[in-house]
Amino acid sequence: MRAQTVYENIEFKRGRDPKHVLGIGKVAQIKQWFEKWAPNTEYIINNDLSIYISGTLDLRNTKITSLPNNLKVNNYLDLRGANITSLPNNLKVGKGLFLSSSKITSLPDNLKISGNLDLYNTDITSLPNNLKVGGYLDLRSTKITSFPDDLEVSGNLYLENTKVNLLPDNLKIEGKIFKNF
Repeated sequence: MRAQTVYENIEFKRGRDPKHVLGIGKVAQIKQWFEKWAPNTEYIINNDLSIYISGTLDLRNTKITSLPNNLKVNNYLDLRGANITSLPNNLKVGKGLFLSSSKITSLPDNLKISGNLDLYNTDITSLPNNLKVGGYLDLRSTKITSFPDDLEVSGNLYLENTKVNLLPDNLKIEGKIFKNF
C-alpha cells in the first residue's frame, strides 16, 4: 500500500486562538451553551473568560442544570421552576435572582446580588457566608433553619412557613421581617 498525500485547508490566523478557530476550547463551550439555552441573549465573553450580559437571562421552567462560571447578569437572572441545583462561582446579578420553585439546594460563596433574591419554595437549607442582598430576600416555604452571622439584606426578609426560630444578633435587615413566630 502506497502512502497518499492529504491536502487539508484549515485557516489558522495569526493572533487567533487555534482552539477557537477549530470550534473547541472554553470560548467554544460558552458559545455552545448560549446557543442551546439562551440563543436570543446578547452576551460578551471577556479575555479572562468571564461573561457579561447587559440585559436579562430568562431560563424559567427549563431543564438547565448548570450555568457557566464567572457570569455577570446586569439585570435579572430568572431560573424559576428550572432544574438547576447549584450556581456557579463568582456569579453576580444586578437587579434580581429568581429561583422560586427551582431545584436549587445551595448557593455559592462570593454570590453578589445587587437586587432581590427569591428562593421561595426551594429545598435550600443554608445561605453562604458574606451574602449581601441589595433588595428583598424571600425564603418563604424553604427548608432553611438558620442564617450566617454576617447576612445583610437591604430590603424585607420573608420567612413565613420556615423553621427559623432564632435570628442572629448581628443580622442586618434594612426592611421589615415577615415571619409567623
